[in-house]
Amino acid sequence: MVKEPRRTGLADGKFHACPHKQVCVSTMSSKDDKMHYIEPIKYDGNIEDTMKKIVQVVNSLKRTKILEKTESYLHVVFSTALFRFKDDVEFLINDEEKLIHFRSQSRIGGYDWNANRKRMEKFRYLFTK
Repeated sequence: MVKEPRRTGLADGKFHACPHKQVCVSTMSSKDDKMHYIEPIKYDGNIEDTMKKIVQVVNSLKRTKILEKTESYLHVVFSTALFRFKDDVEFLINDEEKLIHFRSQSRIGGYDWNANRKRMEKFRYLFTK
């Protein structure tokens, strides 16, 4: 298996760019990048309640572990069911624009069969229902 660069955290207030392979989705990728771009989530309310809800949804999903949490940033590791592959998922709340940005990347492999996109669309559904 090919290891992808594992860069988490923020650089100048933004997520690191997705690697070229199809193992990552990010709301901060260019909208023209169909492989990596995914829409952010709009929200109403305040940043504290929004982060609480993000954590609640994350904790409702299986095989998750929160690694870092601040007022506006959350880093979570998701493990796959069968082989326990680990994926890094990051959330960043932009309270001025009322948007939740997120990025999900597989730690290893060269193709993820849209697992990261499906995970984040499931998160979006659970957060907005």
